[in-house]
Amino acid sequence: MRVVFLSKVALVEVDDDAQAAVSQALDLVGRFDEAQIRETPVVVKVGVFNHKARRTNYPTVKVVGGITNAFKEAPKIYLIESDNYKGSGSERLQVWKELFSQKIVPFNLSEDTDTRQVDIAGEKMELSNLLFRPKIFVSTHALRKFERGTILKNLFGLIPIKKKAVYHKKLEPVILDLFEAIGGVDLAVIDATRTYSGPSARRSKDTNIIIAGKDAVAVETVGATLIGPSPEKMPIIQEAAKRGLGEGNISNIEILGTPIEDLKDRFQEI
Repeated sequence: MRVVFLSKVALVEVDDDAQAAVSQALDLVGRFDEAQIRETPVVVKVGVFNHKARRTNYPTVKVVGGITNAFKEAPKIYLIESDNYKGSGSERLQVWKELFSQKIVPFNLSEDTDTRQVDIAGEKMELSNLLFRPKIFVSTHALRKFERGTILKNLFGLIPIKKKAVYHKKLEPVILDLFEAIGGVDLAVIDATRTYSGPSARRSKDTNIIIAGKDAVAVETVGATLIGPSPEKMPIIQEAAKRGLGEGNISNIEILGTPIEDLKDRFQEI
């Protein structure tokens, strides 16, 4: 009986050429229409909580550079963040300053006065209008072992206020309402060139893999399958699947590139 997979996720080995790895991942899961890219800005939500930490548990310059290169024909590429208690979004975006150009620009969501009010988890929230304009939206983060996720949790940074902890008690509804409000994620890229034991990154290990796909929930599911906890124990994945936002069952995801079974040992003892 032929298995019909609902989503595709690429696992691509990374040597020194992260740009080639991102390009290969897009070849596997399906590239974006060239005409669409030429006409549409690209918004990349990079995940960086603490830019001053000794452990750099955020996407590397090489991987983010690979993402921006994949969309080099776009009229504009925005790397976006917001303020938090570790610093302003503008400060934290300096991690990727060597990529900045006339086309690739940093954008602090907390400083944008052009906003739209939306209902998020029963509360009114002002979000940057950049998130609602026609765009290709990319979410990228480093892989970490965290029950609240990696690629979906990254959307928490769309909230412009500095003290985001007020939303922690209803984190999953907030994140998934944000996901729906902005029209979803067009491309999710987990930078697993180095993988971390958790948000505080007490331990880490070189794992040299890119995880990418157009279904952000499926990408999160594959990342969790590799590092844990299991997707079935992650409320963010289960609730996203219930809402029909993506595939949370690893059996329904077509893994392209490196077989997931070949990588399990690589992610042990993290």
